[in-house]
Amino acid sequence: MSTSILDDDTAAFTVVVNHEEQYSIWPVDREPPAGWRKEGTSGPKAACLERIKELWTDMRPLSLRKRMAETAG
Repeated sequence: MSTSILDDDTAAFTVVVNHEEQYSIWPVDREPPAGWRKEGTSGPKAACLERIKELWTDMRPLSLRKRMAETAG
């Protein structure tokens, strides 16, 4: 039975972000998937998730936030 790297609390991850300013974690030893880039934070899963919690305070995609700002003003 194989286990997911996401279940391994000792694995190292990096925080990744896409063009819509949505965040996720990715194994530190792999290149992020197309459309995602490294944010700069790496370490244990818990630390990366805590960093995402600090950064991602508005769950709406960037394009939606911009569109809402344009229609509000």
